Amino acid sequence: MIKLTVNGAPREVDADADTPLLWVLREWLGMTGTKYGCGIAQCGACTVHIDGVATRSCQVPVGSIGDAGITTIEGLSPDGYSHPLQLAWVQHDVPQCGYCQSGQLMAAAALLKASPNPTDSDIDAAMTNICRCGTYQRIRLAIHTAARSGRKS
Repeated sequence: MIKLTVNGAPREVDADADTPLLWVLREWLGMTGTKYGCGIAQCGACTVHIDGVATRSCQVPVGSIGDAGITTIEGLSPDGYSHPLQLAWVQHDVPQCGYCQSGQLMAAAALLKASPNPTDSDIDAAMTNICRCGTYQRIRLAIHTAARSGRKS
């Protein structure tokens, strides 16, 4: 059994140590907000936080996590919609198809934690997730709006 802390709660999974964290989250723990995109850590749909660092979970073996805390989109806010980024995402109509948005939000949350008042250049450097709908300008606007809200966690 592998012991994990996911969204602040202790969890145990009966998985091989080399199973990607993405599949453990989705299939073993039922947290389907984290999406499978490319499987090679390029698109960012599978982004979660591992000890606060935005990480592409499709390439992280679950056995390598150790005592690190994992935060998924389900744990970004207690009610699933009150994080400043989630509110800004809705305010600026960021999602179109929505598939990449959990990864986008997790990357943006890590950015704001590290840089509470990011510049456009900071956002461009940190937000490497792919959005096939091309909502990058609205993503940037929503990140600035959330940064101005003053609450980063």
